[in-house]
Amino acid sequence: MMESLADLEARVAAQAARLPAMYGKVDFSLAPERFAGAPEIRSTVRGETGEAHRRRLLADPGTVARARAYTMLGDNVADAYAALMPEYGFRRLVGMLTEACDKGVEQVAEAPPELVAFIRAMEATPDWIDMSLIEAGARFSRNASANLAPFVVRGAFVATFLNKYSALPMALTGTLSHETAVRRIKETASFFTTTALPGALGRFGAGFKAAAMVRLMHSMVRFNVLRGGKTWDVSVYGIPVPQVDQMPAGTIGVFLLAFKMLAQGRLSFTPGERAFVEFNRYRCWLLGLPEDLLPTTPQGIYDAMTVYSGTLRDGYDDATCGALVRATMAAYFPADRSLKSRIFNALERSFARVFFNRSFLRGDTTGKAALMGVALRPYDHAVFVALGLFIYGRQKFYKLALRTPGLAGWADRRLIRKLDRLLVDYGHAEYTTDASKYREARHRQAAE
Repeated sequence: MMESLADLEARVAAQAARLPAMYGKVDFSLAPERFAGAPEIRSTVRGETGEAHRRRLLADPGTVARARAYTMLGDNVADAYAALMPEYGFRRLVGMLTEACDKGVEQVAEAPPELVAFIRAMEATPDWIDMSLIEAGARFSRNASANLAPFVVRGAFVATFLNKYSALPMALTGTLSHETAVRRIKETASFFTTTALPGALGRFGAGFKAAAMVRLMHSMVRFNVLRGGKTWDVSVYGIPVPQVDQMPAGTIGVFLLAFKMLAQGRLSFTPGERAFVEFNRYRCWLLGLPEDLLPTTPQGIYDAMTVYSGTLRDGYDDATCGALVRATMAAYFPADRSLKSRIFNALERSFARVFFNRSFLRGDTTGKAALMGVALRPYDHAVFVALGLFIYGRQKFYKLALRTPGLAGWADRRLIRKLDRLLVDYGHAEYTTDASKYREARHRQAAE
Protein backbone atom coordinates (compact mmCIF):
# COMPACT_ATOMS: atom_id res chain seq x y z
CA MET A 1 0.00 0.00 0.00
CA MET A 2 1.34 3.42 -0.96
CA GLU A 3 2.44 5.59 1.97
CA SER A 4 0.14 8.55 2.49
CA LEU A 5 1.46 11.93 1.41
CA ALA A 6 1.12 13.27 4.96
CA ASP A 7 3.17 10.40 6.38
CA LEU A 8 5.80 10.78 3.66
CA GLU A 9 6.17 14.52 4.25
CA ALA A 10 6.37 13.94 8.02
CA ARG A 11 9.11 11.34 7.48
CA VAL A 12 11.07 13.81 5.35
CA ALA A 13 10.76 16.63 7.90
CA ALA A 14 11.70 14.31 10.78
CA GLN A 15 15.18 13.79 9.33
CA ALA A 16 16.36 17.07 10.87
CA ALA A 17 15.37 16.03 14.40
CA ARG A 18 16.41 12.39 13.98
CA LEU A 19 19.89 13.17 12.62
CA PRO A 20 20.83 16.76 13.50
CA ALA A 21 24.52 16.10 12.75
CA MET A 22 23.59 15.46 9.13
CA TYR A 23 20.32 17.29 8.50
CA GLY A 24 20.14 19.84 11.30
CA LYS A 25 20.84 22.79 8.96
CA VAL A 26 18.48 21.63 6.20
CA ASP A 27 15.22 23.53 5.77
CA PHE A 28 12.88 20.81 4.53
CA SER A 29 10.04 23.27 3.99
CA LEU A 30 11.79 24.72 0.92
CA ALA A 31 11.68 23.31 -2.58
CA PRO A 32 15.24 23.35 -3.93
CA GLU A 33 16.08 24.91 -7.27
CA ARG A 34 16.66 21.42 -8.74
CA PHE A 35 12.98 20.60 -8.35
CA ALA A 36 11.11 21.38 -11.57
CA GLY A 37 7.60 21.01 -10.21
CA ALA A 38 5.92 23.42 -12.65
CA PRO A 39 5.37 22.68 -16.35
CA GLU A 40 7.00 25.93 -17.44
CA ILE A 41 10.32 24.92 -15.86
CA ARG A 42 12.56 23.05 -18.30
CA SER A 43 13.23 19.54 -17.04
CA THR A 44 15.29 16.60 -18.26
CA VAL A 45 12.32 15.18 -20.20
CA ARG A 46 12.87 15.44 -23.96
CA GLY A 47 10.57 15.30 -26.97
CA GLU A 48 7.04 16.52 -27.59
CA THR A 49 5.46 13.23 -26.54
CA GLY A 50 7.46 13.06 -23.31
CA GLU A 51 6.73 16.70 -22.49
CA ALA A 52 3.00 16.24 -23.10
CA HIS A 53 2.95 13.23 -20.77
CA ARG A 54 4.96 15.17 -18.19
CA ARG A 55 2.41 17.99 -18.23
CA ARG A 56 -0.45 15.54 -17.70
CA LEU A 57 1.30 14.01 -14.69
CA LEU A 58 2.27 17.37 -13.17
CA ALA A 59 -1.33 18.54 -13.40
CA ASP A 60 -1.99 16.42 -10.30
CA PRO A 61 -0.90 18.40 -7.19
CA GLY A 62 -0.52 15.17 -5.21
CA THR A 63 1.96 13.78 -7.73
CA VAL A 64 4.01 16.98 -7.58
CA ALA A 65 3.99 17.05 -3.76
CA ARG A 66 5.02 13.42 -3.55
CA ALA A 67 7.86 13.94 -6.05
CA ARG A 68 9.06 16.97 -4.08
CA ALA A 69 9.10 14.96 -0.85
CA TYR A 70 11.14 12.15 -2.40
CA THR A 71 13.59 14.74 -3.73
CA MET A 72 14.47 15.55 -0.11
CA LEU A 73 14.44 12.04 1.33
CA GLY A 74 17.65 10.29 2.37
CA ASP A 75 18.10 6.79 3.76
CA ASN A 76 16.88 6.72 7.35
CA VAL A 77 18.74 3.65 8.62
CA ALA A 78 21.92 3.92 6.54
CA ASP A 79 22.21 7.65 7.28
CA ALA A 80 22.02 7.00 11.01
CA TYR A 81 24.81 4.44 10.74
CA ALA A 82 26.98 6.70 8.55
CA ALA A 83 26.55 9.52 11.08
CA LEU A 84 28.66 7.44 13.49
CA MET A 85 31.79 8.22 11.44
CA PRO A 86 33.21 10.83 13.84
CA GLU A 87 33.00 8.25 16.63
CA TYR A 88 34.00 5.04 14.84
CA GLY A 89 35.81 6.14 11.69
CA PHE A 90 34.69 5.05 8.24
CA ARG A 91 36.91 1.96 8.05
CA ARG A 92 35.48 0.51 11.24
CA LEU A 93 31.95 1.21 10.06
CA VAL A 94 32.67 -0.66 6.84
CA GLY A 95 34.26 -3.51 8.77
CA MET A 96 31.31 -3.94 11.12
CA LEU A 97 28.83 -3.80 8.25
CA THR A 98 30.83 -6.41 6.35
CA GLU A 99 30.83 -8.71 9.36
CA ALA A 100 27.10 -8.18 9.92
CA CYS A 101 26.37 -9.11 6.31
CA ASP A 102 28.65 -12.15 6.36
CA LYS A 103 27.81 -13.58 9.79
CA GLY A 104 24.69 -11.81 11.06
CA VAL A 105 24.53 -8.62 13.06
CA GLU A 106 24.18 -10.59 16.30
CA GLN A 107 27.76 -11.84 15.75
CA VAL A 108 29.23 -8.32 15.68
CA ALA A 109 30.80 -7.52 19.03
CA GLU A 110 29.28 -4.40 20.60
CA ALA A 111 27.29 -3.65 17.45
CA PRO A 112 25.84 -0.13 17.72
CA PRO A 113 22.03 0.08 17.63
CA GLU A 114 22.24 1.95 14.32
CA LEU A 115 23.93 -1.05 12.68
CA VAL A 116 21.32 -3.41 14.10
CA ALA A 117 18.51 -1.21 12.75
CA PHE A 118 20.19 -1.00 9.34
CA ILE A 119 20.55 -4.78 8.97
CA ARG A 120 17.10 -5.54 10.39
CA ALA A 121 15.53 -3.14 7.90
CA MET A 122 17.19 -4.99 5.03
CA GLU A 123 16.17 -8.35 6.48
CA ALA A 124 12.50 -7.30 6.70
CA THR A 125 11.62 -8.80 3.33
CA PRO A 126 8.32 -7.36 2.05
CA ASP A 127 5.32 -9.62 1.51
CA TRP A 128 5.41 -8.96 -2.24
CA ILE A 129 8.79 -10.65 -2.61
CA ASP A 130 8.83 -14.15 -4.09
CA MET A 131 12.43 -15.37 -3.93
CA SER A 132 11.83 -18.06 -6.54
CA LEU A 133 10.71 -15.30 -8.89
CA ILE A 134 13.76 -13.23 -7.94
CA GLU A 135 16.03 -16.14 -8.82
CA ALA A 136 14.24 -16.56 -12.15
CA GLY A 137 14.72 -12.85 -12.80
CA ALA A 138 18.43 -13.07 -12.02
CA ARG A 139 18.73 -15.99 -14.42
CA PHE A 140 16.84 -13.97 -17.06
CA SER A 141 19.27 -11.05 -16.65
CA ARG A 142 22.53 -13.04 -16.77
CA ASN A 143 22.70 -13.04 -20.57
CA ALA A 144 22.74 -9.26 -20.86
CA SER A 145 24.91 -8.88 -17.74
CA ALA A 146 27.60 -11.14 -19.19
CA ASN A 147 27.49 -10.17 -22.86
CA LEU A 148 26.17 -6.61 -23.17
CA ALA A 149 26.91 -4.84 -19.89
CA PRO A 150 30.74 -4.78 -20.26
CA PHE A 151 30.32 -2.68 -23.42
CA VAL A 152 27.67 -0.24 -22.20
CA VAL A 153 28.55 0.34 -18.54
CA ARG A 154 30.87 3.26 -19.33
CA GLY A 155 28.32 5.00 -21.56
CA ALA A 156 25.49 4.40 -19.10
CA PHE A 157 27.62 5.62 -16.18
CA VAL A 158 28.55 8.80 -18.08
CA ALA A 159 24.85 9.51 -18.60
CA THR A 160 24.46 10.09 -14.85
CA PHE A 161 26.72 13.16 -15.20
CA LEU A 162 24.58 15.12 -17.66
CA ASN A 163 22.72 17.05 -14.97
CA LYS A 164 24.58 19.40 -12.66
CA TYR A 165 22.07 19.03 -9.85
CA SER A 166 22.53 15.27 -9.53
CA ALA A 167 26.19 15.10 -10.64
CA LEU A 168 27.78 17.47 -8.10
CA PRO A 169 28.20 14.86 -5.32
CA MET A 170 30.35 12.78 -7.66
CA ALA A 171 32.53 15.78 -8.45
CA LEU A 172 33.02 16.41 -4.74
CA THR A 173 34.25 12.83 -4.19
CA GLY A 174 37.19 13.40 -6.52
CA THR A 175 35.69 11.50 -9.48
CA LEU A 176 37.16 14.17 -11.78
CA SER A 177 40.36 12.11 -11.78
CA HIS A 178 40.79 9.17 -14.14
CA GLU A 179 41.76 6.82 -11.31
CA THR A 180 38.67 7.57 -9.25
CA ALA A 181 36.43 7.42 -12.33
CA VAL A 182 37.67 3.90 -13.03
CA ARG A 183 37.01 2.85 -9.45
CA ARG A 184 33.45 4.24 -9.51
CA ILE A 185 32.68 2.54 -12.82
CA LYS A 186 34.01 -0.77 -11.57
CA GLU A 187 32.09 -0.49 -8.30
CA THR A 188 28.88 0.13 -10.23
CA ALA A 189 29.56 -2.71 -12.67
CA SER A 190 30.55 -5.01 -9.82
CA PHE A 191 27.29 -4.36 -7.96
CA PHE A 192 25.01 -5.11 -10.90
CA THR A 193 27.09 -8.11 -11.97
CA THR A 194 27.16 -9.57 -8.48
CA THR A 195 23.39 -9.34 -8.03
CA ALA A 196 22.83 -11.44 -11.17
CA LEU A 197 24.60 -14.47 -9.68
CA PRO A 198 22.59 -17.40 -8.25
CA GLY A 199 21.44 -16.75 -4.68
CA ALA A 200 23.16 -13.35 -4.60
CA LEU A 201 20.14 -11.50 -3.23
CA GLY A 202 19.51 -14.00 -0.44
CA ARG A 203 20.19 -12.87 3.12
CA PHE A 204 23.80 -14.06 3.11
CA GLY A 205 24.34 -13.59 -0.61
CA ALA A 206 26.97 -11.37 -2.15
CA GLY A 207 24.32 -9.10 -3.67
CA PHE A 208 22.70 -8.41 -0.30
CA LYS A 209 26.11 -7.40 1.04
CA ALA A 210 26.87 -5.26 -2.01
CA ALA A 211 23.54 -3.44 -1.62
CA ALA A 212 24.35 -2.68 2.02
CA MET A 213 27.75 -1.31 1.02
CA VAL A 214 26.26 0.89 -1.70
CA ARG A 215 23.76 2.30 0.78
CA LEU A 216 26.51 3.06 3.28
CA MET A 217 28.61 4.73 0.57
CA HIS A 218 25.72 7.00 -0.43
CA SER A 219 25.02 7.86 3.19
CA MET A 220 28.69 8.67 3.74
CA VAL A 221 28.47 11.03 0.76
CA ARG A 222 25.45 12.75 2.30
CA PHE A 223 27.12 13.02 5.68
CA ASN A 224 30.43 14.38 4.37
CA VAL A 225 28.80 16.85 1.98
CA LEU A 226 26.22 18.24 4.40
CA ARG A 227 28.63 18.74 7.27
CA GLY A 228 31.18 20.38 4.94
CA GLY A 229 31.73 23.94 3.92
CA LYS A 230 29.82 26.20 1.56
CA THR A 231 30.24 24.13 -1.60
CA TRP A 232 26.87 22.44 -1.20
CA ASP A 233 23.86 24.78 -1.30
CA VAL A 234 20.74 22.94 -0.11
CA SER A 235 18.48 25.67 -1.50
CA VAL A 236 19.86 24.89 -4.97
CA TYR A 237 20.70 21.17 -4.91
CA GLY A 238 18.46 19.77 -2.18
CA ILE A 239 20.10 16.94 -0.27
CA PRO A 240 22.99 15.02 -1.82
CA VAL A 241 22.09 11.71 -3.48
CA PRO A 242 18.43 11.51 -2.45
CA GLN A 243 17.06 7.99 -2.64
CA VAL A 244 15.06 8.88 -5.74
CA ASP A 245 18.28 9.56 -7.68
CA GLN A 246 19.01 5.82 -7.57
CA MET A 247 15.84 4.98 -9.46
CA PRO A 248 17.13 5.64 -13.02
CA ALA A 249 20.22 3.43 -12.66
CA GLY A 250 18.37 0.76 -10.69
CA THR A 251 15.39 0.49 -13.04
CA ILE A 252 16.73 1.52 -16.46
CA GLY A 253 16.37 -2.00 -17.86
CA VAL A 254 12.79 -2.24 -16.59
CA PHE A 255 11.97 1.24 -17.91
CA LEU A 256 13.27 0.40 -21.40
CA LEU A 257 11.23 -2.80 -21.35
CA ALA A 258 8.08 -0.92 -20.28
CA PHE A 259 8.65 1.78 -22.90
CA LYS A 260 9.01 -0.86 -25.63
CA MET A 261 5.88 -2.68 -24.45
CA LEU A 262 3.74 0.44 -24.43
CA ALA A 263 4.94 1.30 -27.94
CA GLN A 264 3.81 -2.18 -29.00
CA GLY A 265 0.47 -1.81 -27.23
CA ARG A 266 1.28 -4.56 -24.70
CA LEU A 267 0.02 -3.98 -21.16
CA SER A 268 1.14 -7.14 -19.36
CA PHE A 269 4.48 -8.86 -18.89
CA THR A 270 5.36 -12.36 -20.02
CA PRO A 271 6.43 -14.72 -17.18
CA GLY A 272 10.10 -14.10 -17.98
CA GLU A 273 9.61 -10.33 -18.12
CA ARG A 274 7.67 -10.39 -14.84
CA ALA A 275 10.53 -12.25 -13.17
CA PHE A 276 12.99 -9.68 -14.55
CA VAL A 277 10.85 -6.81 -13.22
CA GLU A 278 10.54 -8.35 -9.75
CA PHE A 279 14.29 -9.05 -9.65
CA ASN A 280 14.97 -5.37 -10.35
CA ARG A 281 12.30 -4.20 -7.88
CA TYR A 282 13.77 -6.27 -5.06
CA ARG A 283 17.33 -5.19 -5.87
CA CYS A 284 16.20 -1.56 -5.70
CA TRP A 285 14.31 -2.22 -2.47
CA LEU A 286 17.52 -3.60 -0.92
CA LEU A 287 19.17 -0.35 -1.99
CA GLY A 288 16.63 1.51 0.11
CA LEU A 289 14.10 2.64 -2.48
CA PRO A 290 10.55 2.66 -1.09
CA GLU A 291 7.96 0.46 -2.74
CA ASP A 292 6.13 3.60 -3.92
CA LEU A 293 8.93 4.17 -6.44
CA LEU A 294 8.87 0.60 -7.71
CA PRO A 295 5.59 0.17 -9.65
CA THR A 296 4.58 -3.17 -11.11
CA THR A 297 2.89 -2.32 -14.42
CA PRO A 298 4.41 -1.02 -17.69
CA GLN A 299 2.39 2.21 -17.47
CA GLY A 300 3.25 2.67 -13.80
CA ILE A 301 6.95 2.20 -14.52
CA TYR A 302 6.85 4.67 -17.40
CA ASP A 303 4.95 7.21 -15.30
CA ALA A 304 7.38 6.90 -12.37
CA MET A 305 10.38 7.56 -14.59
CA THR A 306 8.62 10.45 -16.31
CA VAL A 307 7.78 12.05 -12.97
CA TYR A 308 11.41 11.72 -11.87
CA SER A 309 12.83 13.13 -15.12
CA GLY A 310 10.07 15.69 -15.30
CA THR A 311 10.78 17.14 -11.86
CA LEU A 312 14.58 17.27 -12.21
CA ARG A 313 15.46 20.72 -13.54
CA ASP A 314 17.56 20.73 -16.67
CA GLY A 315 21.02 22.10 -16.04
CA TYR A 316 24.49 21.60 -17.46
CA ASP A 317 27.73 22.95 -16.03
CA ASP A 318 30.83 21.99 -18.00
CA ALA A 319 33.12 22.43 -15.00
CA THR A 320 31.17 19.67 -13.25
CA CYS A 321 29.29 17.65 -15.86
CA GLY A 322 31.78 17.97 -18.70
CA ALA A 323 34.78 17.24 -16.50
CA LEU A 324 33.11 14.10 -15.12
CA VAL A 325 32.24 12.89 -18.62
CA ARG A 326 35.75 13.52 -19.95
CA ALA A 327 37.42 11.79 -17.02
CA THR A 328 35.17 8.76 -17.36
CA MET A 329 35.51 8.47 -21.12
CA ALA A 330 39.29 8.84 -20.97
CA ALA A 331 39.75 6.29 -18.18
CA TYR A 332 41.53 3.02 -18.90
CA PHE A 333 39.18 0.26 -17.82
CA PRO A 334 40.95 -3.17 -17.98
CA ALA A 335 42.93 -4.56 -15.06
CA ASP A 336 46.18 -4.97 -17.02
CA ARG A 337 48.06 -3.47 -19.97
CA SER A 338 48.30 -6.55 -22.15
CA LEU A 339 47.78 -6.12 -25.91
CA LYS A 340 44.39 -7.85 -25.66
CA SER A 341 43.29 -5.54 -22.85
CA ARG A 342 44.45 -2.41 -24.67
CA ILE A 343 42.55 -3.45 -27.79
CA PHE A 344 39.42 -4.16 -25.73
CA ASN A 345 39.68 -0.78 -24.02
CA ALA A 346 39.96 1.07 -27.34
CA LEU A 347 37.02 -0.81 -28.88
CA GLU A 348 34.83 -0.57 -25.77
CA ARG A 349 35.50 3.16 -25.43
CA SER A 350 34.60 3.72 -29.08
CA PHE A 351 31.41 1.68 -28.64
CA ALA A 352 30.59 3.67 -25.49
CA ARG A 353 30.88 6.97 -27.37
CA VAL A 354 28.25 5.95 -29.91
CA PHE A 355 26.02 4.34 -27.29
CA PHE A 356 26.17 7.48 -25.15
CA ASN A 357 25.49 9.84 -28.06
CA ARG A 358 22.59 7.77 -29.38
CA SER A 359 20.97 6.98 -26.07
CA PHE A 360 21.44 10.20 -24.12
CA LEU A 361 22.33 13.04 -26.50
CA ARG A 362 19.80 11.91 -29.12
CA GLY A 363 21.87 12.85 -32.17
CA ASP A 364 23.12 16.10 -30.62
CA THR A 365 23.18 19.05 -33.00
CA THR A 366 24.04 21.72 -30.43
CA GLY A 367 27.73 20.96 -30.11
CA LYS A 368 27.39 19.65 -26.56
CA ALA A 369 29.11 16.36 -27.47
CA ALA A 370 32.16 18.25 -28.73
CA LEU A 371 32.13 20.48 -25.65
CA MET A 372 32.12 17.43 -23.39
CA GLY A 373 34.80 15.68 -25.41
CA VAL A 374 32.63 12.81 -26.67
CA ALA A 375 32.08 13.90 -30.27
CA LEU A 376 32.05 10.91 -32.59
CA ARG A 377 35.20 10.18 -34.55
CA PRO A 378 35.11 8.87 -38.15
CA TYR A 379 35.67 5.24 -37.15
CA ASP A 380 33.37 5.11 -34.09
CA HIS A 381 30.27 4.13 -36.07
CA ALA A 382 32.09 1.30 -37.83
CA VAL A 383 33.32 -0.06 -34.49
CA PHE A 384 29.84 0.27 -33.02
CA VAL A 385 28.21 -1.64 -35.87
CA ALA A 386 30.81 -4.41 -35.88
CA LEU A 387 30.77 -4.86 -32.11
CA GLY A 388 27.00 -4.55 -32.05
CA LEU A 389 26.62 -7.40 -34.51
CA PHE A 390 28.99 -9.53 -32.42
CA ILE A 391 27.24 -8.71 -29.13
CA TYR A 392 23.75 -9.16 -30.60
CA GLY A 393 24.71 -12.48 -32.18
CA ARG A 394 26.19 -13.80 -28.96
CA GLN A 395 23.14 -12.74 -26.96
CA LYS A 396 20.81 -14.41 -29.47
CA PHE A 397 22.86 -17.59 -29.24
CA TYR A 398 22.57 -17.70 -25.46
CA LYS A 399 18.90 -16.76 -25.57
CA LEU A 400 18.22 -19.72 -27.84
CA ALA A 401 20.42 -22.05 -25.79
CA LEU A 402 18.66 -21.05 -22.56
CA ARG A 403 15.35 -22.08 -24.12
CA THR A 404 16.63 -25.41 -25.44
CA PRO A 405 16.26 -28.54 -23.26
CA GLY A 406 19.64 -30.09 -22.71
CA LEU A 407 21.46 -26.83 -23.41
CA ALA A 408 19.80 -24.51 -20.86
CA GLY A 409 21.82 -25.72 -17.89
CA TRP A 410 25.09 -25.61 -19.81
CA ALA A 411 24.38 -22.10 -21.11
CA ASP A 412 23.49 -20.78 -17.66
CA ARG A 413 26.62 -22.28 -16.11
CA ARG A 414 28.72 -20.72 -18.84
CA LEU A 415 27.14 -17.30 -18.25
CA ILE A 416 27.82 -17.63 -14.52
CA ARG A 417 31.49 -18.36 -15.26
CA LYS A 418 31.62 -15.29 -17.49
CA LEU A 419 30.15 -13.17 -14.69
CA ASP A 420 32.71 -14.57 -12.25
CA ARG A 421 35.53 -13.61 -14.62
CA LEU A 422 34.10 -10.12 -15.00
CA LEU A 423 34.05 -9.71 -11.22
CA VAL A 424 37.73 -10.69 -11.09
CA ASP A 425 38.49 -8.05 -13.72
CA TYR A 426 36.49 -5.42 -11.83
CA GLY A 427 38.46 -6.18 -8.68
CA HIS A 428 37.36 -5.75 -5.07
CA ALA A 429 34.73 -3.03 -4.75
CA GLU A 430 35.48 -0.73 -1.82
CA TYR A 431 32.08 1.06 -1.69
CA THR A 432 33.52 3.73 0.57
CA THR A 433 33.97 7.45 0.52
CA ASP A 434 36.61 9.39 2.40
CA ALA A 435 35.90 12.82 3.90
CA SER A 436 39.37 14.00 2.84
CA LYS A 437 38.27 13.80 -0.80
CA TYR A 438 35.57 16.38 -0.11
CA ARG A 439 38.02 18.71 1.59
CA GLU A 440 40.40 18.41 -1.37
CA ALA A 441 37.58 19.07 -3.83
CA ARG A 442 36.43 22.13 -1.88
CA HIS A 443 39.97 23.49 -1.77
CA ARG A 444 40.34 23.01 -5.54
CA GLN A 445 37.07 24.80 -6.23
CA ALA A 446 37.97 27.65 -3.89
CA ALA A 447 41.28 28.12 -5.70
CA GLU A 448 39.63 28.33 -9.13
